[in-house]
Amino acid sequence: MKDRCDINRLIIVLGDQLDYKRFLPDDYDQSNDIIWMAEAEEESTNVFSNKHRIVYFISSMRHFRNHLSERKLPFIYHDLENNESGKSLGDLLKRDLEKYRPSEIRLIKPGDHRVEKVLKEVSYKKGIKLDLVDDPHFICREKEFQQYAEGRKSLRLEFFYRDLRRKHGFLMDGKNPVGGEWNFDKENRQSFGKSGPSSPPTDRGVTPDKITREVIKVVNRRFPDHPGNLDLFCWPVTPIDAEKELDRFILDALPLYGRFQDAMWMGEPTLYHSLTAAPLNLRLLDPRLALKKAEEAFQANHAPIAAVEGFIRQILGWREYVRGIYNLHMPKYRSLNSLGAEQSLPKFFWSGKTDMACMQSCLTQVLETGYGHHIQRLMVIGLYAQTSGIRPDEINDWFLASYVDAVDWVTTPNVIGMSQFADGGLMASKPYCATGAYINRMSNYCKGCRYDPKQSSGEHACPFTSLYWSFLDKHRESLGSNPRMSMQMRNLQRMDNEKLKQIIKAKDSHLARTES
Repeated sequence: MKDRCDINRLIIVLGDQLDYKRFLPDDYDQSNDIIWMAEAEEESTNVFSNKHRIVYFISSMRHFRNHLSERKLPFIYHDLENNESGKSLGDLLKRDLEKYRPSEIRLIKPGDHRVEKVLKEVSYKKGIKLDLVDDPHFICREKEFQQYAEGRKSLRLEFFYRDLRRKHGFLMDGKNPVGGEWNFDKENRQSFGKSGPSSPPTDRGVTPDKITREVIKVVNRRFPDHPGNLDLFCWPVTPIDAEKELDRFILDALPLYGRFQDAMWMGEPTLYHSLTAAPLNLRLLDPRLALKKAEEAFQANHAPIAAVEGFIRQILGWREYVRGIYNLHMPKYRSLNSLGAEQSLPKFFWSGKTDMACMQSCLTQVLETGYGHHIQRLMVIGLYAQTSGIRPDEINDWFLASYVDAVDWVTTPNVIGMSQFADGGLMASKPYCATGAYINRMSNYCKGCRYDPKQSSGEHACPFTSLYWSFLDKHRESLGSNPRMSMQMRNLQRMDNEKLKQIIKAKDSHLARTES
């Protein structure tokens, strides 16, 4: 360890900043700069994190620490087992600033506003300069998004995405999009039908190595009451394994990813999805590499344009977009509640014990594995939370705690804006709301369920269907002027008053049961 007088800069590397190629500044001085990392217990308990999420962060950090050792780079590393005197990042940093007294702190902008605020406060109180730099992992820099957003009345993904396509040349034929369309979403909404998925890839994920197995033991011992079955842990914790997972997806799943990306099937959690969000969000996988390999798959006629464009839109479009929204509107964004939702999060979200087959399947899967694909998140769990009026901050914290790929910059805009429409339409032009018929069409969850998605009232009324109509009725005034909701609102207007009363009664009865 260096003497305190030898340290010029303390270079902080957070658990979601494990970019093996870009974590050091261009002017890094190995003789005077030192890297600082910490496994802080508070980062696992600030929200009641799934064990998979905790293991994923800590194991990835420890593999990164080994990378530092192999490169013989000086570092300070606090592991979870030895942090009794400082359980938060702020406490640990404060202690080391007092001990080593660096002249400057260098920090890549965190993906969590709470963490950024804490580290800024510690450095300010200790009178040490903080050099906060933009994250080079992203394709669109923060100032670039600010300039794009300036003066615009609306910030829709589609136009931002087209801008980045033009600028960086992905799937472009000169000035025009390859295939003649910017967006092939209309081709990517197929269900499996009664026959189910045709041989989805099963060889997914990575077998835990020695470091990961050690972390699993620590997490099971330290956080015994947190959800998650770590016998199922399979996430890539190094860049090499992350790239292998990407290659496996492109080879085995990408050709059918587009067509069935919105489909769900009980007992098939991963289907044709990429499982790349987690390594992307920890910076173990370079988004540029993922985009390049996907485009090459199209050029080699391995995957159709609709599948490749859909995958590229998720990374180049949506991922960059939500980060821009987050940086532009935090910290106020996570407290938005434009629809005035006031229900508390039901206890069954933490147990999966519910008689709704779709919710039981999706919740149990997430609680056990820390994983669920985007339609399970948006159109099952998120849809239920929105139409039942759960407070956006509570469901947002649940999402942040539950998914292995959850980081605040990506989770909060997706939940507050897209899923719950709590930002009043800043991100989405309409609420994503539907009856149980949508879930029935896109999955086999309804088969054998005690509820009938076609029924909105009575003993067998599907809660999703009664909640949907009650939601529209409750928000007639605010949604009535939304042009994209006009057909739904007309259907509501034509509904017989007595039928609507019975629907609301079914909704009230369901919500009362969830509170008991």
